[in-house]
Amino acid sequence: MEVARWIVNIIHIIFAISIIVIVLLQSGKQAGLSGSIAGGAETFFGKNKGRTIDALLGKYTAFAAIAFLVTSVALYLLIKSI
Repeated sequence: MEVARWIVNIIHIIFAISIIVIVLLQSGKQAGLSGSIAGGAETFFGKNKGRTIDALLGKYTAFAAIAFLVTSVALYLLIKSI
Protein backbone atom coordinates (compact mmCIF):
# COMPACT_ATOMS: atom_id res chain seq x y z
CA MET A 1 0.00 0.00 0.00
CA GLU A 2 2.92 2.30 0.72
CA VAL A 3 4.37 1.78 -2.77
CA ALA A 4 1.03 2.61 -4.40
CA ARG A 5 0.83 5.84 -2.41
CA TRP A 6 4.33 6.85 -3.55
CA ILE A 7 3.52 6.11 -7.19
CA VAL A 8 0.24 8.04 -7.12
CA ASN A 9 1.95 10.90 -5.28
CA ILE A 10 4.67 11.18 -7.95
CA ILE A 11 2.08 11.08 -10.75
CA HIS A 12 0.07 13.74 -8.87
CA ILE A 13 3.10 16.06 -8.70
CA ILE A 14 3.79 15.53 -12.42
CA PHE A 15 0.22 16.52 -13.31
CA ALA A 16 0.39 19.55 -11.01
CA ILE A 17 3.56 20.79 -12.69
CA SER A 18 2.12 20.06 -16.14
CA ILE A 19 -0.99 22.12 -15.38
CA ILE A 20 1.19 25.06 -14.36
CA VAL A 21 3.32 24.83 -17.50
CA ILE A 22 0.38 24.39 -19.88
CA VAL A 23 -1.54 27.31 -18.41
CA LEU A 24 1.53 29.54 -18.67
CA LEU A 25 1.93 28.60 -22.34
CA GLN A 26 -1.62 29.64 -23.19
CA SER A 27 -2.18 33.12 -24.55
CA GLY A 28 -4.27 35.52 -22.58
CA LYS A 29 -5.80 38.84 -23.55
CA GLN A 30 -2.35 40.32 -24.08
CA ALA A 31 -1.00 37.21 -25.86
CA GLY A 32 1.32 35.95 -23.13
CA LEU A 33 4.04 33.35 -23.55
CA SER A 34 2.19 31.44 -26.26
CA GLY A 35 1.82 34.61 -28.28
CA SER A 36 5.51 35.37 -28.07
CA ILE A 37 6.48 31.84 -29.11
CA ALA A 38 3.94 31.46 -31.90
CA GLY A 39 3.92 35.12 -32.92
CA GLY A 40 6.30 34.63 -35.83
CA ALA A 41 4.51 31.48 -36.90
CA GLU A 42 1.20 33.33 -37.12
CA THR A 43 2.58 35.79 -39.64
CA PHE A 44 4.06 32.99 -41.74
CA PHE A 45 1.27 30.40 -41.61
CA GLY A 46 -1.75 32.66 -41.16
CA LYS A 47 -3.95 33.77 -38.31
CA ASN A 48 -5.72 30.43 -37.71
CA LYS A 49 -2.49 28.66 -36.73
CA GLY A 50 -2.32 30.46 -33.39
CA ARG A 51 -5.89 29.54 -32.59
CA THR A 52 -5.23 25.88 -33.16
CA ILE A 53 -2.23 25.97 -30.82
CA ASP A 54 -4.38 27.56 -28.13
CA ALA A 55 -7.15 25.01 -28.74
CA LEU A 56 -4.65 22.18 -28.40
CA LEU A 57 -3.29 23.65 -25.18
CA GLY A 58 -6.87 23.94 -23.92
CA LYS A 59 -7.41 20.23 -24.52
CA TYR A 60 -4.16 19.38 -22.73
CA THR A 61 -5.23 21.57 -19.81
CA ALA A 62 -8.56 19.76 -19.52
CA PHE A 63 -6.87 16.35 -19.60
CA ALA A 64 -4.27 17.35 -17.00
CA ALA A 65 -6.94 18.86 -14.73
CA ILE A 66 -9.08 15.70 -14.87
CA ALA A 67 -6.04 13.50 -14.22
CA PHE A 68 -5.06 15.77 -11.31
CA LEU A 69 -8.54 15.40 -9.85
CA VAL A 70 -8.43 11.60 -10.21
CA THR A 71 -5.02 11.37 -8.52
CA SER A 72 -6.26 13.67 -5.74
CA VAL A 73 -9.16 11.33 -5.02
CA ALA A 74 -6.86 8.30 -5.24
CA LEU A 75 -4.43 9.85 -2.76
CA TYR A 76 -7.29 10.65 -0.39
CA LEU A 77 -8.54 7.07 -0.53
CA LEU A 78 -5.03 5.65 -0.05
CA ILE A 79 -4.33 7.89 2.95
CA LYS A 80 -7.77 7.20 4.44
CA SER A 81 -7.21 3.41 4.26
CA ILE A 82 -4.24 3.60 6.66
